[in-house]
Amino acid sequence: MKPRPSFPAKLPLAGGRPAMALSPQAVQVHPSPTTGQGTRQGLINPAAGHASPLSAMPVSSGLGLDSGAVRARMVAKLAEQGVQDPWVLQAMGQVERHRFVETALAGQAYEDTSLPIGLGQTISKPNVVARMIELLRQDAPGKLGRVLEIGTGCGYQAAVLSLLASEVYSIERLRGLHEKAKKNLLPFRLPNVHLMLGDGMLGFPKGAPYAGIISAAGGDEVPLVWLDQLAVGARLVAPTVTPSGHQALVVIRRTAKGFDRQVLEAVHFVPLKSGIA
Repeated sequence: MKPRPSFPAKLPLAGGRPAMALSPQAVQVHPSPTTGQGTRQGLINPAAGHASPLSAMPVSSGLGLDSGAVRARMVAKLAEQGVQDPWVLQAMGQVERHRFVETALAGQAYEDTSLPIGLGQTISKPNVVARMIELLRQDAPGKLGRVLEIGTGCGYQAAVLSLLASEVYSIERLRGLHEKAKKNLLPFRLPNVHLMLGDGMLGFPKGAPYAGIISAAGGDEVPLVWLDQLAVGARLVAPTVTPSGHQALVVIRRTAKGFDRQVLEAVHFVPLKSGIA
């Protein structure tokens, strides 16, 4: 695996001009006083019944939206809807979704609904987030390696991915959302999440090859540069416009001989755009 890129990084624009990509102080941690490393004690993998490499993100035990019981009910519903990966279910139960939405909408945070986050964008339904990450992790025995996220949004999916991947590189083209994600992720202090302001259609070749690429926006086709940055055996999950003119989830797996493509259920995501705004 290539050495980890340094941050802040510079991402190129479509026209070739560099764009500064920020890795906020929010996602850095100080070494553990017991291990000397910027990691935390693992949790129990419900699938295997032994310690897993999931980072121990703090879980509140209070009342209201901070209660773990609220997230447990959401996770139970996800399981009823067909999400089976225990790693994904556990990660979804750890991240406090209400911290990533507007205060006025916090009461709806654990309902299976998308919510506006500003600038014409939304936070995806919990079921959609869990479904896409489960597809990304398909056949993975444990933690993924480096993952590239196209479209940081409010930072929620990046937080979930941080528990399931060794490193997460997340690109956002809208400066306002990039700043919002930095602010939202500040309390979580995730050492393996790198937020970048840049053109997601170009991916981030400096961090390639990736163990997975996931997109929160859909275009007519999956950009070829994303496929180039995918490791052999890895998967890309993205909404894509089908020949019928409707969006559907597409899973592309890179093999030693080429790419396998699978078109799944219909979805509705914001359109994939280039440039920075």
